[in-house]
Amino acid sequence: MKITDLNTIEERIKLMEETVRPFTDRSNEHDENGTFPFENFNELKEIGYPAITIPQKYGGLGISLYEMLRHQETIAQADGATALSIGWHMGITKHNGDNNSWKDEKYQEFATDVIKTGALLNGAATEPATGSPTRGGKPETTARKSDEGGWVITGRKTFTTMAPILSYFLVSASIDGTDQVGNFLVKRECQGVTIDETWDSIAMKATGSHDLVLTDVYVNDDDLVGYLTPGKKSPAGWLLHIPACYLGIAKAAQAYAVNFATEYSPNSIKGTISELPNVKQKIGEMELRVMQSSSFLYDVAKKWDESSDEVRASMQPELGAAKLSVVNQAVEIVDLAMRITGARSLSKQNPLQRHYRDVRAGIHNPPMDDMTIMQLGDKAIAQNS
Repeated sequence: MKITDLNTIEERIKLMEETVRPFTDRSNEHDENGTFPFENFNELKEIGYPAITIPQKYGGLGISLYEMLRHQETIAQADGATALSIGWHMGITKHNGDNNSWKDEKYQEFATDVIKTGALLNGAATEPATGSPTRGGKPETTARKSDEGGWVITGRKTFTTMAPILSYFLVSASIDGTDQVGNFLVKRECQGVTIDETWDSIAMKATGSHDLVLTDVYVNDDDLVGYLTPGKKSPAGWLLHIPACYLGIAKAAQAYAVNFATEYSPNSIKGTISELPNVKQKIGEMELRVMQSSSFLYDVAKKWDESSDEVRASMQPELGAAKLSVVNQAVEIVDLAMRITGARSLSKQNPLQRHYRDVRAGIHNPPMDDMTIMQLGDKAIAQNS
């Protein structure tokens, strides 16, 4: 069954829940071995999931941001690494389609590939010398004009999530001889494109976030799909896929801990530990944080869906606040789950130790907490002026 054939969000969420169920069983093996979960992505492709954020005029479903986040959270409850990985494709595809960021013919060509083959895209922006692109560093990757009329790109990009399976890389590069930075659409099969398998993080091990190496890669003129201003980012609702992922991980940890508490009955007490006041308090604290995070995240997403471009342009502080709050609450939820479960949560076979490592990765995803706090400070000061 294709998700694109279903008419309601409820039907699509149900299909997603059924599709991702096997991901949970595979997650520990891929995490422990540092392998990439190709099976998960192939099963998402089989139901047509990569195409549903493509606008309807290009042949996709054009789903709302709210619905996209619901699906991303569902995937994350089964496997956080898969959710974070495909979330980049879903969000970038939605953003560029909704905003007509590329020339119509170029986006249609890309969209058709996604619809027919499940082709996946991710940005390749981070570099060893520049750090996070949100800090404003200019790429050391360069693009020079070719005598043949196209562009020749050379450089190295780090944290290229989904590198093992990507069909397209959206590469930021400084344009030789100018102060401009361009965004280039690079196909995997281009000569000079290689993957250096450098990913050795203890968190999100199964994201395949290796280095992309570009050695005199030739692309066509129309593969320059846009220009960037380093450090200057317009509000981007699609980045809420990040907190949606970590909320999903937190809910998985919560479910495990509550199930454990309602079943574990040491011989020192009558009943289960869920009846102990100190355990019940931690369960309640988890539920409170989940409720707060869900409300904040989805309220901001609905506002984005329902707002004009003018209102969206002012939403950067809210978007950042949602990410900061949800991710940090997710860290606290997983910690509480481990306190309920005890030392066995540190066993290699226990999913909580993976959730603990994975959820902390969210702190390092954009936007960074310090930048968000500064934006909120500026917003409060401006409102008081």
